[in-house]
Amino acid sequence: MIPNDTIDKLALCFASLSELGAQLSPAEWKLPSDCPGWTVQDNLSHIVAYESAESGGGRTTHQAPKFDYVRNPIGEANENEIDSRRSLTGAQVLSEWNEVAARRLNFLRTADESYFTKEVMTPTGPGTTADFLHIRVLDCWVHEQDMRRAVGIPGHLSGPAAEHTIDRLIRTVPIVVGKRAATPDGQSVVIDITGGVPRHIVCTIVDGRAALVNQEPEAPLSRITMDTATFLALATGRQTDQQLADKITYSGDLDHGRKVTSALNMMI
Repeated sequence: MIPNDTIDKLALCFASLSELGAQLSPAEWKLPSDCPGWTVQDNLSHIVAYESAESGGGRTTHQAPKFDYVRNPIGEANENEIDSRRSLTGAQVLSEWNEVAARRLNFLRTADESYFTKEVMTPTGPGTTADFLHIRVLDCWVHEQDMRRAVGIPGHLSGPAAEHTIDRLIRTVPIVVGKRAATPDGQSVVIDITGGVPRHIVCTIVDGRAALVNQEPEAPLSRITMDTATFLALATGRQTDQQLADKITYSGDLDHGRKVTSALNMMI
């Protein structure tokens, strides 16, 4: 089956990135983002490199200097691509992006089913090209939000791509509530996300295992409330709960609630 819904979400991300980039001044492109060592421009360069390679473009032969925030081979490969574009202006990277995005979407819109069912290695393990595209939506939307936070231009915090990404991040809440925060057996933690992607998350420990459930108990151990942008920043490790303290509300066992939010980073 051709994942048209996922392609449509990618198209939304691509268009939103182009729209955002068109608003930025030369100085804004060079502002630091929450990704260590990366500017606003670097975030877009990262996406350009991935989508260019997936649509038939070659990889750079450039070797980036050694940076202390690069910790694995994937990071090194990412940095080589990003560093190869650091001498460019933001407008030049945006121009490359617009060409790459158009080419990539045309390819995806015209590919046959065999392309999407091909087995590949994804960042989360073995899967298909369709599975990989699901992760590309997440990556593009998250980095768009990294760029928006850095320049103070909020946007695209709702809609299909935002919902897709938040729901994927929510999948790992049981690991946080159960293993990392060591919530006692029989107890529940409730996380309410407000704003762009409203979600009511109830995670309960049953026989030592954490699971997302539909029914909220009368008195959950802890309740945590935050907006979509705050949840995203925590779940992707961009900012800490201490940095975002004024945007998070706790009730019930406050110490346990903070154990959850301090462990909410779900990104590799």
